[in-house]
Amino acid sequence: MSQPHEALKYAVDIVLCIDSTASMAHVLDDVKASALSFHERLIAEMRAKGKAISQLRLKVIAFRDFGDCAEDALEQTDFLVLPDRSVEFDKFVHGLEADGGGDIPESGLEALALAVQAPWERGLDRRRHVVVLFTDAPAHPLGSPRQRAAATYPTSVPDSIDELFEQWGHARSQRSVMDNSAKRLLLFAPEISPWPEIADDWNNTLFFPSNAGEGLEEWEMSEIINTIANSL
Repeated sequence: MSQPHEALKYAVDIVLCIDSTASMAHVLDDVKASALSFHERLIAEMRAKGKAISQLRLKVIAFRDFGDCAEDALEQTDFLVLPDRSVEFDKFVHGLEADGGGDIPESGLEALALAVQAPWERGLDRRRHVVVLFTDAPAHPLGSPRQRAAATYPTSVPDSIDELFEQWGHARSQRSVMDNSAKRLLLFAPEISPWPEIADDWNNTLFFPSNAGEGLEEWEMSEIINTIANSL
């Protein structure tokens, strides 16, 4: 006999990958505001659907460009249980500043790789593991010598996007690190490689094309929250 709907325990893990380069100055405030209200809006949406989140954890990965300034190319938190660690979460997000970036491509794939490799929750009755990536730029290819030469470059990042796809998981993948039924990827990114290709090839992925000079639309954030809530 199945458990009553109310008795199910829902674990939701969300990793927010945020482009914090200078070109994001026009949209970063919108992204930060959305990030700060994200957990409250998700909890409210779940409650409206008669579901209660038993555990909500958020992790933030802010990325720039290893080829421009390796020292601040990545900033990240651990998974923070909310609302218990809301102060820590809010402080980190408020502290993000749009700066650096150098050439047009950024280190978005490195941020995505670290998100995929995050220590996701494996317990409770139902789980949702969500990566949300915000950027206005293409990404340097994985394996780029200039990127990998940076002293701060994460050693766990795969050498190619094909290897990262293996870690995300697909029908023939032998090295998937994600729970196939739990994973979701939401991309708020321009229609420039590699983002459309990822949206086409990676399963459980939604693509919200962004336009240069425009902020994060309210309907897009609502769509992201609804997507998570409806998938549980």
